[in-house]
Amino acid sequence: MKLGSLKEGGRDGTLIVVSRDLTRAVRATGIAATLQQALEDWSNLAPRLNALYEALNDGSAAEAFELEMEALAAPLPRAYEFVDGSAYLPHVARVRKARGAEVPESFYTDPLMYQATSAGFHGPRDAVKVVSEDYGIDLEAEIVVITDDVPMAVSAEQAAGHIQLVGLVNDVSLRNLIPGELAKGFGFLQSKPRSALSPVFVTPDELGDAWRDCKVHLPLLTHVNGQWFGAPEAGVDMQFNFAQLVAHAAKTRPLSAGAIVGSGTIANEDTALGASCFAELRTVEALRDGKPSTPFMSFGDTVRIEMLDRDGNSIFGAIEQRIEQAHGA
Repeated sequence: MKLGSLKEGGRDGTLIVVSRDLTRAVRATGIAATLQQALEDWSNLAPRLNALYEALNDGSAAEAFELEMEALAAPLPRAYEFVDGSAYLPHVARVRKARGAEVPESFYTDPLMYQATSAGFHGPRDAVKVVSEDYGIDLEAEIVVITDDVPMAVSAEQAAGHIQLVGLVNDVSLRNLIPGELAKGFGFLQSKPRSALSPVFVTPDELGDAWRDCKVHLPLLTHVNGQWFGAPEAGVDMQFNFAQLVAHAAKTRPLSAGAIVGSGTIANEDTALGASCFAELRTVEALRDGKPSTPFMSFGDTVRIEMLDRDGNSIFGAIEQRIEQAHGA
């Protein structure tokens, strides 16, 4: 099934069930007011939500309405936790090679992950507001999974059973702020503003045979200013699958229902498939030409991130955003 949230009913939005073709929806408030509420009682509420989904798709759902993407908040407008991995090591290897460093052996057995911003997510049509272009504005096209309650110290096999939804994220980065922050040895803060989530999250069964081995085996398509930017294969070159990432995040603490776990920037060994962030593209240019030639994003630029099934149908809907200047208080 496909689930989203309307920009109504407070900070956490109003839960809706969305049709498979993303054209119609129905409020699910008779089952759960918000997606967070549904995830906290998933085993009981998911079958009821799925029955509503089936009714919506066969035309029998009462009070269905035409879906307008501009009316959507992020499916989870805020979450208790967002942890983001870096599971595609070709990206890591290229970035390190560009600065003359090797990939430590531990990176192949112990996932990279950090605690990301989760207090608020942009909706799929909301602008990305940044104070200055000098910050080095970058997109990051990624896949996320959303869990129910995950006990501490689960195995990867156990973690797989706690993955309930899949979605996309534009994990916005401010690249020129990152080096100074990492040099402090205490991780990201100002360099990682709010991210944007796809119009809907879907249950893994919606992906059909593209969901296997806890990976999504489809390309993730990105356009910038209407021009093709990249379509790397998400199921290729992923060193750690989502079950392993969830287990890693839960090693020393449980994860609350509604936890979001990100894949990191999608990247392949084959650079002909394009990039999912400007940092990746600039690294490829630096390795090829001795220096990067493509600038980071500017005010007025637009980004579109989407995943299509094998028949060309949008699965999650598209994240479509414009980069705009933010003004201080």
